[in-house]
Amino acid sequence: MHNHEPFIGELNRRHLSGDERDALLAALSRSMAMLEFAADGTLLDANDNFLRLLGYRRDELVGQHHSMLCDATYTTTGHYQQFWQHLRSGEIISGTLQRIRADGSTLWLEAICSPILDDNGQLQKVISVAADITAHIDDSRQTHSVLNALNRSLSVVELSAEGIILNANSNYLKTMEYLADELIGKPHSTLCYDDYANSPEYAAFWRDVCNGRFFSGRFLRRARNGRAVWWEATYSLVLDAHGKPEKVICIGTDVTYRVTREVSDREHLHLLSLGINETDNAVIITDDQNRIVFHNIGFTRMLGFQARQVIGERPHELFADHPSFVRSIERCHDELLQGRSFHTEELIHDMHDQPLWMSAVVNPILDASGKLINAVCVMTDITNTKVHEVLQYRVLNAMARDSSLTEQMNLLCEEVERVAPEVVASILRVDEQGKLHTLAGPSLPDFYNRALDGIPAGPSVGACGTAAFLGEPVVCSDIENDPRWADYKHLALPNGLRACWSTPVKSSDGKVIGTFAFYFREPRTPSAFHQLLVDAGLHLCALAIEREASRARIHQLAFYDSLTGLPNRSLLLVQAGQAIAAAERSRGTVAVMFIDLDRFKQVNDSLGHQAGDELLRTVATRLQSQARRSDIVGRLSGDEFVVVFTQYDSNHLAEVVKRVQEKLSQPCHINGTLLNPSASIGVAMFPDNGNDIETLLHRADIAMYQAKAVNRGRHSFFSDEMNSLAQERLALESALRDALRGGDFELHYQPQIHLQDNHLHGVEALARWQHPQLGNVSPGRFIPIAEECGLIGELGKWALEEACFQLSDWRRRGIKVPSVSVNLSATNFHDLELPQFLTSLLQRYSLSPSDLTIEITETVLMDTNPSTNQTIAAVDALGVPLAMDDFGTGYSSLGYLRKLPVSELKLDQSFVRDMAKDAAVSALTNAVIRIGESLKLTVVAEGVEDIDQYELLIQQGCDVAQGYYFSRPLSADDLENWIRDFMAGKSSYCRGKS
Repeated sequence: MHNHEPFIGELNRRHLSGDERDALLAALSRSMAMLEFAADGTLLDANDNFLRLLGYRRDELVGQHHSMLCDATYTTTGHYQQFWQHLRSGEIISGTLQRIRADGSTLWLEAICSPILDDNGQLQKVISVAADITAHIDDSRQTHSVLNALNRSLSVVELSAEGIILNANSNYLKTMEYLADELIGKPHSTLCYDDYANSPEYAAFWRDVCNGRFFSGRFLRRARNGRAVWWEATYSLVLDAHGKPEKVICIGTDVTYRVTREVSDREHLHLLSLGINETDNAVIITDDQNRIVFHNIGFTRMLGFQARQVIGERPHELFADHPSFVRSIERCHDELLQGRSFHTEELIHDMHDQPLWMSAVVNPILDASGKLINAVCVMTDITNTKVHEVLQYRVLNAMARDSSLTEQMNLLCEEVERVAPEVVASILRVDEQGKLHTLAGPSLPDFYNRALDGIPAGPSVGACGTAAFLGEPVVCSDIENDPRWADYKHLALPNGLRACWSTPVKSSDGKVIGTFAFYFREPRTPSAFHQLLVDAGLHLCALAIEREASRARIHQLAFYDSLTGLPNRSLLLVQAGQAIAAAERSRGTVAVMFIDLDRFKQVNDSLGHQAGDELLRTVATRLQSQARRSDIVGRLSGDEFVVVFTQYDSNHLAEVVKRVQEKLSQPCHINGTLLNPSASIGVAMFPDNGNDIETLLHRADIAMYQAKAVNRGRHSFFSDEMNSLAQERLALESALRDALRGGDFELHYQPQIHLQDNHLHGVEALARWQHPQLGNVSPGRFIPIAEECGLIGELGKWALEEACFQLSDWRRRGIKVPSVSVNLSATNFHDLELPQFLTSLLQRYSLSPSDLTIEITETVLMDTNPSTNQTIAAVDALGVPLAMDDFGTGYSSLGYLRKLPVSELKLDQSFVRDMAKDAAVSALTNAVIRIGESLKLTVVAEGVEDIDQYELLIQQGCDVAQGYYFSRPLSADDLENWIRDFMAGKSSYCRGKS
């Protein structure tokens, strides 16, 4: 460990407790010289032995600093500081040291310095115990001590005159990371990098050293692991007794860290200089007199000032023409004098009088007494950000307040003109036809704005019309002589408008939706600042115009039918409600006409939905043509329309309705096909039929249904009798829902007989409903209601499960029923899970697919739902037979026969009823039976009621028949009795035959 004072001998350090130190002091006090000094070096006390040796009185020492006892040169070295550092860390220091007597002579002491620490481990004071050994030290010893001190503190290496390493002390070996035997005997070049060791420069260096030249400086050397080591060293030649070179001694210190730090500091300063100068920010430094003593290149780039215009000037002198900024500078200086930083954002002008927004942060530099000696100001150009902020603030606030588009655009123009007074701003909107419409121009004359409104954009329509036409900015620096202004300069020039720059406003999809124009009162082109204003304003213009268009579209979507453009139900109710309220105040009248197109579904199915949409648009146009300006025409949904007549003449209302109906029934061509549309119309009147639009619509709907029930293409006025029928229907619908939930339905079964062998073919399951209050409700009443209110699907599934259960129960009890038929509606075939439902039923009740027949009607065949054909095919794939019910009653049944997997045709009872009386009908039934025969289909005749029909069907070769001639539909129990009688030949049918 290095000595921290020039001690002769080895420094010894060890730790003692406080008690040990006190005991040691007490033992030595009587015989040794003792000195006590504080942690800051103040001498606290000395015993008589110490005062006698040093030649001082106690009052001359106490209160003085410890350094007065040492050589003045020594106290300025790092060794003296290390001496104190060891004491503060609690280390006891012993050794030989030199002190100065009162008369200036030198005294040598063998001393022990013991630190006294407080409870926190901090140095409190030091007790030094010493003995005088001056008489024992001679000059050679002193010299040896000096050499030892040098050896301990410096690195030393001895080399031969030929450059061979002879010796190296431990400091040198440690730094270069060698062991002694690894280095001794090696050439000095081992410690140098190859490019230097092999260079003429190295050879010259060694030659000069051997010639006696003294070298001192910094030398780069290579440690054992290749690490670079910088030595601050001297190379000295030692001559022998004959003056010949004997050896070279190199004494030095490792300064690698210092060199690295200096290089890093230089690089840091270089980078700092680059950063300050190359930044886009402007930096100035002022002195204590507030004069500029430094500015960077960014200051010149930002503001245009050169060094000769800036250095030595005060900041406010550079901006004397801008009082508001000068006031900010003065406030800034007051804050700096108080030691506080200052920040401001200002709109200023550079030396070329171009505006820019600047953010300045100024920090004070204070001396030890708190006095301002310098200030550093960093200015940032925030023009782009600030322009957006300033323009957006008022416009976005206006949007948030839901103000009009015109108000928003006027605010934008006003804000532009505030920050750029030389500008007159204008904003135009471009409509779908490419025409210009004034949105804002608060500083332009009203007549000028009016004159622009409605002008179509074009290649020579001033700046704005041309910009809108081309879709790119147009600069007209001199309106008077610009050919694009030839037809319009008479509007601009008398109002002092001499130049114009217009930029198109584009929507998000690139379409031109407006223009943003700057007019100038002198011929000129726009500046970079103007470009920033336009860039920020364009975004706001596009946002506001598109927002307004979106709101209009949302309003259109929310309140208007997208297909016909008519008011939808929401808007219709509002407008009709307002019309009724006005009529109520004026004691007037309102008529509501509910219109439903006849056979509209057939148009969709046969010609496609596109044709259906075209027909709806045609109807909407015809209705609008028959309505007055005060009337309201709307579309409710699907093929339902409403016309509200306000202030109508009740004496002529029927004529108006008839005229509307005639207009709607006029032929029209849809997709090349001639159609003859018709509509059923219901009418309700305020105040006679209701006091609000919902009631009137409901009652007009009831009247429409009444008209359609009589015959399509008719109209009907609401009456109380109609309301009673509607209420009855509503009650029936409610009861129907309860019946399905409560199990009030039951199935009756009608036998089907093979006509050739008189065997039971199967039974048809028919739903029956006995209501406690309504009595026996016929299927003709509840089936249509179930279809309209969406219960028919549920009713069909109930019938399937009930029929399968009953057939299974009959089979279990030995009652032989071959199969059961169940009628399903088109709605059941919309359900893609129907095949899975059938599979689960058949498995649950141990039935085969052929035990169940599903009867479908022509409505199923003509259904356009995409699920229908898929479900029919899946049911057929299960092996469940399909029967076409009511065959022959529809116009397209024959066309569907070849496409569908049916196994039975059910001849409708309307044919059977008249076949024995009408030869034509008989011929039709015969034709149907032949069709079934040729297609290998079983033909089942329905509604057989007498023996004539029965015998004629046998003659025509019909397969199966059912009807009252055989049996009415029976409950399950009654059917069991009928089957027993039938099997025994006792049924009425059997008796009739006999």
